[in-house]
Amino acid sequence: MIANVARAGLLIATLMVAGCNEQTTFTDLSPKANKQLSPKVVAEMKAKGMQRNAPIMARVFKEEGKVEIWKQKTNGRYDVIATYDICKWSGKLGPKYIEGDRQAPEGFYTVRPAQMNPNSQYHLAFNIGYPNAYDRANGRTGTNLMVHGACSSSGCYSMTDEQIEQIYAFGRDAFNGGQTEFQIQAFPFRMTAANMARYRNDPNYAFWKMLKEGYDNFEITKVPPKVDVCEKRYVFNQVPEGGAAFSPTSACPASSQPDSLKTAYQSYQSSYDAAFNSAVGKSEKIAPKPAIAGIKEAKLVQEWTHKRARGERVPIEPPSLQADGSIVETARMGRIDSPAGKRMAALEAAEAEKKKIAEEKQRAADEKKAAIALAKAQKAAPAPAQPATADAGQITIVPPEAATTAAGAPAEQPGILGNVRKRLAGITNIFGS
Repeated sequence: MIANVARAGLLIATLMVAGCNEQTTFTDLSPKANKQLSPKVVAEMKAKGMQRNAPIMARVFKEEGKVEIWKQKTNGRYDVIATYDICKWSGKLGPKYIEGDRQAPEGFYTVRPAQMNPNSQYHLAFNIGYPNAYDRANGRTGTNLMVHGACSSSGCYSMTDEQIEQIYAFGRDAFNGGQTEFQIQAFPFRMTAANMARYRNDPNYAFWKMLKEGYDNFEITKVPPKVDVCEKRYVFNQVPEGGAAFSPTSACPASSQPDSLKTAYQSYQSSYDAAFNSAVGKSEKIAPKPAIAGIKEAKLVQEWTHKRARGERVPIEPPSLQADGSIVETARMGRIDSPAGKRMAALEAAEAEKKKIAEEKQRAADEKKAAIALAKAQKAAPAPAQPATADAGQITIVPPEAATTAAGAPAEQPGILGNVRKRLAGITNIFGS
């Protein structure tokens, strides 16, 4: 994939240096990358006051499983033009921490023409730009995080081939219209008061509150916010004073926002606070979805990923860290794709067979021991007294006391042997019949 992106980027640069026009751009590299938007979508754009090559932006919502494409109208504000169901995304709610944690990123990212890959092995793709300045400032790692087709994901946002053709077309047309980059806003869920109340006890809540500030800025203005990073955190629509610059790991410089935006934001926040407090007081009808438990869980999943990549036999799903610190792993083991994994599976099978044989031997020994004990008990028991044989024609008179005693005596076995049989029956029940 990296090689494909590099080759595509090199060809793009060559075409641009050659002074190519719209007919000789990166869109000519692959027929599937040249597919046009449907007449229905074009008609809807026209009805909303959008030009075909107007700028775009995208929003992603994990919990709802949606990708939204927004397009600029002639008045400068953006409106949603298309919404797609995400075919598959991996991991849980929460940000990506490290390479191999299988998390799909959350945050504010930028896509430029060189990140578009018309020759992707996943049909079509574009790199979302992870890690960004915020991620790097916080020591987060990972590469090749994409929105792509083929409906297969290991940390990306995967769409169907038909969907990615349309999304790719929106980006292609915007770049051909002069847009130099478009923004992707990736969120865990729609950041409404009700949802924020549901997740108020989640360990990722502080991070999500920071993302919500950018979410709110867009909801108010319907214009992609200006995004900067300082003090290892996002800041939105801030204008530094005196020509100062934002540095991701340095203190935030003195900055301000336009008065109109501050007023609108305060009003928006006041309404939100009331709705949030109301939501907190109500019972939750929808339980929160699982979210990653920070870097500790990310490292657990990373280790699982590395073992899997080496061909070792691992559970089919990555481990999960619970709130109490316990680790949950599925019992079902995944496929084996390498000689090392096959050797490991063979050793496990041999060990299981060895254990089975040992258990069968022990069961046979216990049964033999029980049989010997029974034989000894039977041999040691006194023989029952034989009744006297009456002469022919002789009538035997049994006293009443003797008759009563005889009626109450055990009919099956003498007392000692009966007890032995009961104990042996218990042993037999332990080992099965």
